[in-house]
Amino acid sequence: MSIFRSRYMLAIGLVLAIYLLATSSYRSSFSIAPPSSELGSTPPSSAKPSGDASRPKYKPAPKYDQPPIVDNFPAAASAQSAADLPPIPSWNIPPNPHVPENTPLFIGFTRNWLLLQQTVVSYITAGWPPKDIYVVENTGVMMSNQKSLLGLQNPLFLNYTRLDLMGVNIIRTATLLSFSQMQNFFLYTAIERNWTSYFWSHMDVVALSFEENHSASDNIDVGYKSLYKLAAEALRNATSGSDMRSGDLSKTWAIRFFSYDRLALVNTAAFETVGGWDSSIPYYLTDCDMHERLKMHGFEMGKGDSQAGRIFDVADSMDDLIYLYRTSNTEPSFTFKGQAEEEEEELEAEREKEAAVEDSARLAKAAQAVSDKKLQIREAEQGFAWVSDKANSTTFEKLRTIVQKMEKHKSHFGGGGRLYWQVRQHGGQGEPYYRDPDGFQKGIQMMQDLGRGVYAEKWGHRGCDLVDSGRKKGDEWRVEKDWK
Repeated sequence: MSIFRSRYMLAIGLVLAIYLLATSSYRSSFSIAPPSSELGSTPPSSAKPSGDASRPKYKPAPKYDQPPIVDNFPAAASAQSAADLPPIPSWNIPPNPHVPENTPLFIGFTRNWLLLQQTVVSYITAGWPPKDIYVVENTGVMMSNQKSLLGLQNPLFLNYTRLDLMGVNIIRTATLLSFSQMQNFFLYTAIERNWTSYFWSHMDVVALSFEENHSASDNIDVGYKSLYKLAAEALRNATSGSDMRSGDLSKTWAIRFFSYDRLALVNTAAFETVGGWDSSIPYYLTDCDMHERLKMHGFEMGKGDSQAGRIFDVADSMDDLIYLYRTSNTEPSFTFKGQAEEEEEELEAEREKEAAVEDSARLAKAAQAVSDKKLQIREAEQGFAWVSDKANSTTFEKLRTIVQKMEKHKSHFGGGGRLYWQVRQHGGQGEPYYRDPDGFQKGIQMMQDLGRGVYAEKWGHRGCDLVDSGRKKGDEWRVEKDWK
């Protein structure tokens, strides 16, 4: 029995040895390296870099020389109700009853509350009914502004309470939209509300009526109409079939421009017919794409600009929006960094010295604005009564001169150029949906560049003159490039 057991154990050991030898030989014929090595790539190292190599290299911290912004409408800040606001100039009061036509005015907003508030107030004081103004909040901060979670220094700040006090409407986009997407949002809203036409304006403009055309005879105005009344007339004419501004009476109208698209009137059906705005061209050249496609589809675009008022392209706010209400005893003024005309005449060696003085002056101005705000509050509490100016007065001339100066400043101001107002504010750290202002602007600039490329590839042409360069409906993405 012991002999049998010994032979049995020997056999088991022999089988086990043969098995181990066979499996070892089989495994040696294949790589046991990870898949990345088998594909020829080097597996990531598990070792962590040490010292400075483990730290990202940061850019220098940005330096901003602008002081904190202050509210540009102290009277509204102290108002408890709409009755506390200054009255609209009597010569620009909206017609009552309302004109027969629907006259909704969209104003899109993303950044810079001071500019938006100035634009809204300018349209209201030029006669546009507040209930017809629709501010489209396109900040991407969801409900944060409605819940008052953002501060004034945040570029995306929007004062819901103030706009409600003024009587204007607010529509909020679901997320941050590009310019072309926001235009499609305007179009969608008009379709949804059965508006056959609508107006839209940029948020960096100041609108003034043609007060120089105002005259009076026995207290009855002769030959004067507010900006709003003239805009409503332009709509009435465009839909009449006999519009003097028509480029071709045999064609259906698509759009009317007032100082190009600083203010524009849109035929909803025409824009819907061509498929709306091309959202793949988010910013620059998307207007060229849209307007040229309208021509390709046989719509007429109007002959020159329609005249309703003066609409100025600005990048700053006047010191106090009370000036737009034309109350007595107010002197229009505009304070900005670096007087353009003086900078042209100054010697280079003196500029740095004057910059320091200028900084101090601006800080003092900000402090004075706070003091003025407190004064407005006290006056409101004491039952301050507004006293109106007269139409086409010397104060109006000063106001128009100030706004012209603001427009000139925008086109001249060094640094950020025409768009520096978009990066004027740098606050908001720690608030909901905070975005680094400089990074936000950089991202938009990259999208602008991408959009230019999309436009060029789409049409095989870089300029706005698509129809004049032979492009027609259906040529999208089918034409070879016409540049080398």
